[in-house]
Amino acid sequence: MDDACDAPAKDGTLLVFDEAVTRALRLARPVDGTETLALGDAVGRVLAGPVFTPVPLPPFDNSAMDGYAVRRADLIGEGPWRLSLAQRIAAGDASGGALPQGSAARILTGAPVPDGADAVVMQEETAAEGACVVIRRRPRPGENIRRAGEDLAQGSAILDGGVTIGAREAGALAAVGAASVAVRRRLRIAFFSTGSELRQPGEALGPGQIWNSNRFQLGAALALPWIEPIDLGAVPDEPEALRAALERAAAIADLVVTTGGVSVGEEDHMPRLLAEAGGEAHVMKVAMKPGKPLTVGRLGGAVYFGLPGNPVSAFVTWRLIGARVAAACGGITRHEPLVTMARAAAGETRRPGRIEFRPARLARGVSLTAPAGGEPRIDLLKPSFSGRVALLCAADGLAVIPAEAERIAEGDLLRFLPF
Repeated sequence: MDDACDAPAKDGTLLVFDEAVTRALRLARPVDGTETLALGDAVGRVLAGPVFTPVPLPPFDNSAMDGYAVRRADLIGEGPWRLSLAQRIAAGDASGGALPQGSAARILTGAPVPDGADAVVMQEETAAEGACVVIRRRPRPGENIRRAGEDLAQGSAILDGGVTIGAREAGALAAVGAASVAVRRRLRIAFFSTGSELRQPGEALGPGQIWNSNRFQLGAALALPWIEPIDLGAVPDEPEALRAALERAAAIADLVVTTGGVSVGEEDHMPRLLAEAGGEAHVMKVAMKPGKPLTVGRLGGAVYFGLPGNPVSAFVTWRLIGARVAAACGGITRHEPLVTMARAAAGETRRPGRIEFRPARLARGVSLTAPAGGEPRIDLLKPSFSGRVALLCAADGLAVIPAEAERIAEGDLLRFLPF
């Protein structure tokens, strides 16, 4: 093991949630290997390294407003001031040379500021009079001028490595002329469900059988541009078949994810098979609800993630722990769950001991501009929910209830993780 203190408890003691996350993240090693892609093809991928701008941003002094470029020294005495119009400059035009003394230039947003001009007066503070313009207010030095390099100096990094390329990042890369970028190779994640009771949607169900929701739930969670998902389907609760699937997955993937078979029942084989295959478990059993029977470890060069079989437990443990480990393995340096605050719409008592991630529904009509202290209210859905996928779909996120809490009072402030 990487650290003797990472050995899972042998006495059944549950790991606190934060310690489980810490141990799981210690196992993550960013994938090696890069490829260069055209910017349009790189959306959703992870930058392999920083990108530097070859020019200052903006590349030249330009107008932040539609108005008139002036030289403040020409505004003598008390206004208003009447100046002749020397030129008209639109975005994409050359500046037309220096601004003659005693004149103004009609200028549109984004157009280059002519030499000699030291302010732009917005058009609402002017009046056009034939070939002249009347300036009603003396502008401040540099008013409404975006200076070259004020956003980013030439040679500076516009983005660091480890960033996922989304809309903001694609725009920034285009702004510095990056036609292609180096990205990390995709993270290979092999996954399969365990259980002899599982059938595919569309197949007829026999006695005691269920449709395999975890396969499609996890497949959807892994449908990200920086991930290469490898779907190994469902494997029956037969030790030899499970061992073969586990070893095959570890041989072809960076991260192996299974659902089911990690609890303490007679058909829960995965922790034992992980050990028999030469793997090591660094996390076993977490003091969280749902999701207590969670196994995280390593098998060969792959990280192993054994999720519970209950669909809601699998969803929560993957979202809160698994997704963070996957992001770290993919080389992503910024990947934290979005957290906001909300108030409980009603009170209830509960059994303390485990941190709880309760599906909750936001009150309708929540305002994005509510004043301080105007946190949204949330309805905590029913507590017995580990297998209730319909309840999960009715929620807007997860309310975080502290492990020690014996009662939630109406109006209590809770952390809230929106979906």
